[in-house]
Amino acid sequence: MSGIESQRTYALVGTGGCGKTSLAEMLLLQSGVINRLGKIEEGTTSLDYEPEETKRRGSIQPGFATFNWNGARHFLMDVPGDGNFIGDLDILLTAADFAVFTLDAVDGVRPLTKKHWQAIKTAGIPACCFINKMDRDRADFDMAYDGLASLGIRPVLLYAPIGSQSSFKGVVDVLGGKALIFQADGSVKEEAVPADMQDDITLMRDTMIENIAESDEELMEKYLEEGILSDEDILSGLRKGVFSGELVPVMAGSALENKGGAQLLGLIEKYLPSPLDRGCWLDAEANELNIDPKGAPVCFVFKTVVDPFSGLLSMVRVLSGSINSESSLKNSRTGEAERLGTPILLNGKNQAPTKDALGPGAIVALAKLKNTRTGDTLADKTGFVLPCPASPPQLISYALSPKEKGDEEKVFAAIQKLTEEDITLKLSRNEETGEILLSGMGQLHIETAVEKAKRRNKVDIVLNTPKVPYRETFKGKAQVQGRHKKQSGGRGQFGDCWVEFEPLPKGEGYQFEDAIVGGVIPRQYIPAVDKGIQEAAARGYLAGYPLVDFKAKLYDGTYHNVDSSEMAFKIAGSLAFKKAMETCKPTLLEPIVTLTVSIPDANMGDVIGDLSSRRGKVLGSDSASGITEVKAHVPMSEILRYAPDLRSMTGGQGVFTAEFSHYEEAPAPVTEKVVAEYQQHKKADEE
Repeated sequence: MSGIESQRTYALVGTGGCGKTSLAEMLLLQSGVINRLGKIEEGTTSLDYEPEETKRRGSIQPGFATFNWNGARHFLMDVPGDGNFIGDLDILLTAADFAVFTLDAVDGVRPLTKKHWQAIKTAGIPACCFINKMDRDRADFDMAYDGLASLGIRPVLLYAPIGSQSSFKGVVDVLGGKALIFQADGSVKEEAVPADMQDDITLMRDTMIENIAESDEELMEKYLEEGILSDEDILSGLRKGVFSGELVPVMAGSALENKGGAQLLGLIEKYLPSPLDRGCWLDAEANELNIDPKGAPVCFVFKTVVDPFSGLLSMVRVLSGSINSESSLKNSRTGEAERLGTPILLNGKNQAPTKDALGPGAIVALAKLKNTRTGDTLADKTGFVLPCPASPPQLISYALSPKEKGDEEKVFAAIQKLTEEDITLKLSRNEETGEILLSGMGQLHIETAVEKAKRRNKVDIVLNTPKVPYRETFKGKAQVQGRHKKQSGGRGQFGDCWVEFEPLPKGEGYQFEDAIVGGVIPRQYIPAVDKGIQEAAARGYLAGYPLVDFKAKLYDGTYHNVDSSEMAFKIAGSLAFKKAMETCKPTLLEPIVTLTVSIPDANMGDVIGDLSSRRGKVLGSDSASGITEVKAHVPMSEILRYAPDLRSMTGGQGVFTAEFSHYEEAPAPVTEKVVAEYQQHKKADEE
């Protein structure tokens, strides 16, 4: 095979710690890009090169590699697996034609595994499965393989392991009916299938052929009539089943010991699609873009990365047509033309500019594009725009402050640069508190981003737990006078209003009623009373939080022909608000979130007990295939640091999402604590 028909573009997908980066390392060794295996523990792998990755021994951003194997070009993407760094997983998978779903033979299917597999299904791409770490203590191939069914996967085992843990020495080619024994140099020696595995392998082969036949009606008829399928039928039937997503080829191996690399590459070559096999691309209106190497070029920007020398690099997938160093394409979002410059092929941090024309399926970096960002489509002579999958909501926020006073803008600018390459980070300012807030997918995500910003921009940043966005309201009614009178020579100030305050149902917000009759307050001053009440309510009464869900009815007052003004009536409105709060029983409202936690069944008791200790109300739970999903309403203040606590309780296997639900009246102890802290800070500011 040659050309785009033999090209492969794929992503390594799996939970953190399952060995994807080591798997990529093995494939680079097999293809001759590197001459020795790097190790995560030593920080010597090709695709984990950021200092933060070396420190944490795990990927925090996707790694890219380009290599040739058996005459075909491969574009590989190593996708982070830790829950802190998978916020852009859906967008990254847009660039892949298929996934190499990587499973740990020691831990098998974990709660987060389900999320990774769902992302593959949502992307609509086929997959093969590599069950890794067969050399490790406690490796259990059957446990990992059986767990695939819980994900809805219909597995087809092509290479079964010979031995396990320290005795793992090879695999059986189930279709070929031969054993492949791994040698020290990474090659294999063909032998007969071990006698104690013969019956199992025969059964596996029969089961495989039945599964292949069931995925295709014509093959099923032939199989029922003849009781056998030819090698050609098996190959074409398996390819068809894999392409449709019905079947998932599976094999065992050990990336760290360089066992299984050639077999995986062979499996990919035989059974997984080329860029031309994926059909067509669809835009938001279901308009089709056919994949044509000779057509008008269309590219999708699926990631932005920062290079210390080249600056921002736009990672693009060529959807159709081809690009080269002379290409100029229009950004569909801005309408501006972008000169692409020389495309760059990546192998980790190593860059190789190329003058080759790059067609469908190519993943390349483009430097110094003027106004292009993640999610943009670059096209020529076509209005096609590829929809960009939405990012999931951020789960946690931290307040940022500079170590040195006066460096606030420097901190803001440093983090803002990061949001260009990591779209799952959100930077904002809290108008209520004035804090700079950084929101992300977890505590580790935020900490890593801040470390990176410090290193790149030489700025010291302090992370603080953000203030909870409490609200205030009141329960009683009151009719009060707000009167502002000031005389100090010359023109004075005079505003006088009578206002009735009453609570509104939850979620009704603020209402103002003008009930003035007979012109006791002139029309032009009435909006000023409303504004004075609103501004006072925004500053709160109990603890400085906005006051919500109430009605203010202006029904009487007096004015002075000379001394009255909008400012005087605005002050009168705020005075009326403060006087009413003295008798209206103000209360504190706390935000409640809907927390969804996925955990191993064994951790259910601990997690539910912990939620109760956080004043949570469990709404229900659902268990399937060893994984329990618990839903609960929990006060936001109780889960600001939930991510590390859940990781500790579940050995890193628990995952959660949190969405704002509603506000509830805070218990007295919470109110007392929040009010006391507010008074303390207020006193300190005054001093």
